[in-house]
Amino acid sequence: MAATVGANLSALRGHNAALVLDLLRTAGETGISRLELAERTGLTPQAVSKITARLRGDGLAVEAGRRASTGGKPRTVLRLLAGAGHAVGLHLDRDELRIVLADLSGAVVAARRAPLDLGAGSDAVLAAAACEVDALLDADGGQSVLGVGVAVPGPLDHMGGVLHRVTGFPQWDGFPLRDALAERLGLPVVVDKDTNAAALALALEGEGEGAGEGAGEQSFAYLHLGTGLGAGLVLDGALYRGARTGAGEFGHQVIQLDGPVCGCGNRGCIEALCLAAVASGTDEGLDEAARVLGEGAANLVSLLDIDAVLLGGRTVAAHEDRFVRGVAHVVAARARREGGGPAIPVRAAPGGDTLAVEGAAHMILAPVFGHATPHRS
Repeated sequence: MAATVGANLSALRGHNAALVLDLLRTAGETGISRLELAERTGLTPQAVSKITARLRGDGLAVEAGRRASTGGKPRTVLRLLAGAGHAVGLHLDRDELRIVLADLSGAVVAARRAPLDLGAGSDAVLAAAACEVDALLDADGGQSVLGVGVAVPGPLDHMGGVLHRVTGFPQWDGFPLRDALAERLGLPVVVDKDTNAAALALALEGEGEGAGEGAGEQSFAYLHLGTGLGAGLVLDGALYRGARTGAGEFGHQVIQLDGPVCGCGNRGCIEALCLAAVASGTDEGLDEAARVLGEGAANLVSLLDIDAVLLGGRTVAAHEDRFVRGVAHVVAARARREGGGPAIPVRAAPGGDTLAVEGAAHMILAPVFGHATPHRS
């Protein structure tokens, strides 16, 4: 996402510090000078000096040597002290749990995974999640943890941290996952759909860049096919959840009125058709799943005029070329019929099957660097 220009007002001290922190993060180990920070943020050199002094005092930044100058004395460069803080990312899928510990740079420093039965009930799931978080933090020892980001299948209420009727698991409807887990862990908790977490990670890594007409103005859909089917939407550079976190329930658009019954209660949902085709275990079934997924992707492209479609999830990862090729074929054919110009790119999302859990950690880290993910509507 594009950096926001800073403002020299005391009321924006936290905002300006986040801008500086984000530039330190993106500079990596090579660091960045105070003069460059002033130029990139629009802040005065005096404001940057005060911010960097405070960051150094808080143990978030450190001097990283000197860089030759084109004129005058060499410039001292600063870098982010990535180990000064950490975030836990937790992905509760229908059949397994993944967990990572990420430092301030977003780099994963520890990871665990375990089988999970989402239908075992809230007590069992919360106990398993808390056990894995404790084990992860005990193994890594004494880290400063900012909070826990939790990615789960939707639908849910992101603002309240409350689950709705997760497809196939209606017993979770109305469960206050955020508050229940925060009470067990004694840490701040943020909850969002796993597809939104993955889309956030992709946006922060600049996956949409180059597709739109301006930095920070890119729009793409991340389609996740695993134990279910959903989407994460990034519109004009920002994660889009909708007014009730209902955006991205991609798998439950009906495309066959007399089709098979879906776990949501409707007939002919894309999710039901895709999962049934995959379950056949044949190449023909996989091709059919890719075709159905492609029709849904083409619907999104026509509806939202997005710049790219990214595919992920364990099923896609296991047959990446087949799905990318099949979806791209349908999207391109639709573009030709509609006469809207060349088809948009369809590609596999980087990150593989850890994208959602790493995105969950970014749900905690993003606000630290000024990358708020607003509840847009």
